Amino acid sequence: MFYSPLINKGIGLPEKMTIVQIGGSVERALKGDYQIDVKAILTESWQQTVRSRLSINLGLLFSLLLGMLISFVVSSYLGGINNVLADPQTSMFLNVVVTVAIWPFMAGVEMMGVQHAVGMKTHAKMVFSFLSRASWVVLCALLTSVLISVGFQLFIVPGIFLAVTLSLTVPLVIEKKMMPVKAIVLSIKALRFKFFSLLTLYSLLLSTFVVLLLPFILLLESSIAPLGIVIFLIGISFLAPLFYNVKGIVYREVFGISIATSDSLNSDNHSDNSTSNDTFSA
Repeated sequence: MFYSPLINKGIGLPEKMTIVQIGGSVERALKGDYQIDVKAILTESWQQTVRSRLSINLGLLFSLLLGMLISFVVSSYLGGINNVLADPQTSMFLNVVVTVAIWPFMAGVEMMGVQHAVGMKTHAKMVFSFLSRASWVVLCALLTSVLISVGFQLFIVPGIFLAVTLSLTVPLVIEKKMMPVKAIVLSIKALRFKFFSLLTLYSLLLSTFVVLLLPFILLLESSIAPLGIVIFLIGISFLAPLFYNVKGIVYREVFGISIATSDSLNSDNHSDNSTSNDTFSA
C-alpha cells in the first residue's frame, strides 16, 4: 500500500488490478497538510446519508442488540444489573466484555462511512467483513477507551483532546492495516493540527443529538410520550449514519483511501463497451 495526495494508478496486480489512492496521505497528514472544511464535510455527508443510510442503521442495530444481549447474560451471572452498576470494578469488567463482543462488528459500521466517502455502496452484512482483523480492532478500541477515560479523569480538556484525535484509529487499523499502537500515535500526531476544526464538527453533531433528546425527555412522562420516542428514532436514523459518514470523509481527507480497481479492458482493445469493478483494498 502506498499513499499520495493525488489519484495514483499503474501498479500492476494480477488480473489487471490497480491501486487508486483517493484523498490525502499519511505523509501529508503528519505534516498537517490537509484541510477540514466543516461546512463542506457536513454537506457531503448529509447528501450521502440521504442517499443511503439503511446499511449503517442495520449494522448499528445489530451491534446494539448484541451488546444488550451480552450485557444481560453477563450481568445475570454477576448478580444482576443493579449489583453491576453499584460496583465500579464489576461495571468496568462488563464494559470490557461488551467492547470485546461488539467492536469486531462496529468496525464494519466505521468502514461503511469510509466506503461511502469514495462513492462505494455498502450492505448491512459488511459488519462481518472485517472479523479477520477483530483482535487488532478490539485491542485498539480498548486502548482508545482507556486513554480517553484517563484523560477525562485527569482533567476534562485532555479527555476532549483525546476523544477528537483518536476518532480515526479503527479505520487506520483496518484500511491501512496498522498495529493499534501505531494507529493511535499516528491519529494523535495527524489530527492535532486541525483539532479545533474537528472539535467544531463533532460538537455540531453532539449538539444535534442533544436537540433530538429534548422532545424524548420532555414528553417522557406525558400522555404523548410515544410521540417523543418517534421523533427521537426518526432523528437518530439520520444522525447516526451522518456521524459515520462524516468520519469517513474526514478519514479520506486526512489519510486517503486506497481502492483496488479491476479493469476488464483487454490490453490491446480499449472499447467503449468495457466495464470495470472497484473493490475496497482493506
